[in-house]
Formats: sequence, C-alpha cells, structure tokens
Amino acid sequence: MEEKLHTFLQSGLLEKYLVGDTSITESVEVEHYIDSYPEVNAAYEKLQNNLEIVAKVNAVEAPYGSLDKILKATEEETKVVALKKPNKTPWYSIAASVAAFAFGFYSFTLYQENKELHSENDVVVDELFDLRSDIEKNNSQLNDLALQLQKLNNPDAQKYVFKGNERAKDLKTVAYINPVEKTSMIDVVTLPKLPEEQYYQIWAEFQDKMINLGILDETERRLRPIPYMEDALALSITIENRNGNVPGMDNEVAEILLKNK
Repeated sequence: MEEKLHTFLQSGLLEKYLVGDTSITESVEVEHYIDSYPEVNAAYEKLQNNLEIVAKVNAVEAPYGSLDKILKATEEETKVVALKKPNKTPWYSIAASVAAFAFGFYSFTLYQENKELHSENDVVVDELFDLRSDIEKNNSQLNDLALQLQKLNNPDAQKYVFKGNERAKDLKTVAYINPVEKTSMIDVVTLPKLPEEQYYQIWAEFQDKMINLGILDETERRLRPIPYMEDALALSITIENRNGNVPGMDNEVAEILLKNK
C-alpha cells in the first residue's frame, strides 16, 4: 500500500488537480485518494498552502485606489462572484465510477473469453469434420479390402505366382484369376529396382498377339484389379524402355501359364 501511495504522490496528479488541469476520471481518482488516505489529504493541504505562498510572493501591489475603481466598474456591468473551493465529488459518485469501470473490464474479459471459446469451438468442429472424413475414408478402404479378401477366398479363384528369371531374380508377384466371375487381381510382392528409363509391364498372351494390362510399380505394393482376358494363354511381365521400343519376348522376366477351363 505504501508503494501505491508513493507512486500516486509522485505522479503529479495532485498538482494538476489543484490547478484544475485534470480530466474527470483523474479528478475522481484524486478525490478518492484525498478522502481515503490521510497522507494524501495532508499533501493536498500542503500544496494549497504552498500555492497561496507562491501567489503572495509573486503578487504585485496595485496602485492606490485601484480596488475601489475596479469594484465600482464591475458593479455597473457584472456581479462579483466569490470564488469557492471546488466541491469534492461525493463518495457514491466515486463508487459508481469504480463500479462502472469494473463492469466494463468484466464485460471486456467475458467478450475476450467468449471470442476465444468461439475460436476453439471452430477448431474442434473442423477437427471433428476431418475425423469423420478420415473414418469414412477408412471404412471405405476396409470395405474394399473385405471385398478383395472375399474374392481371394472364393473357391473359383485361381492363384498364380510370378517368379523372376535371371534378369529379375527377386521378382515375386501373385495373380488371382476367377474365370467364373471373370475377374483378375494382382498383388505386387517384390520388384527389383530398375534404372529410371525402364519400367515393368504386365501382358496377356494370346496365340497371335500380346495385350497390355498395365504398368507394375515397385512402390505400389498392394492388391489391385487388372483387366480380365478371356481365353488368354499366359500372363507375362516384361522390362520396357521409356524410349518407345516395341515390346518383345526378349524383354520378358516372368511368365505364368493359365489353366484352361
């Protein structure tokens, strides 16, 4: 408390109040301190006395008879009003001002908290939407996986394993073909890494032609469908160049013969 009073006394508000240079808010604050703290009241009385002393020291004696002339002139034109000491603001006005300030501060605090809650609520809602989207996506993937497993477990599905030759010893890929439902799926297990200008391609072989069934990517190791080819004699995997050379059997690295129904 002593530190608070010291800070107030050093702020210069008492001096400004004494000469009428304070705002309404500052006046309320000063009068509150004067009424509440004897130290401030004593300092205020001392300042008043000092002001009177300074005024007397700097006063210039008026010529003889000046006062009578001034009074006579003012009586003819205006009324002389005696100066009074400013009335202090009643305690209830101070209390009302403090209450209003407290209410304003409390309202502002509530507004800030409400704003933060709205912001947090928006974040939670966005996260819930993202979570719901992820759940729906995962459910869709699980459904696809369940369908794929159902196809693999179908008694009519036939399993074929590709094994690489000398050019791709570590190659291993599995094909699942269902001649009854006319579906084909392939599962890339391992594909040896190739130079950037080369890639793996899978083909359906017929008596007189080869049909491209798509590219196999070593980074895409998952079960995926491929076109079903009726009456195909075999499936083969080749290494192709991106320069557009015509595919040939010399490029073949794995082959499976299909069972005839």
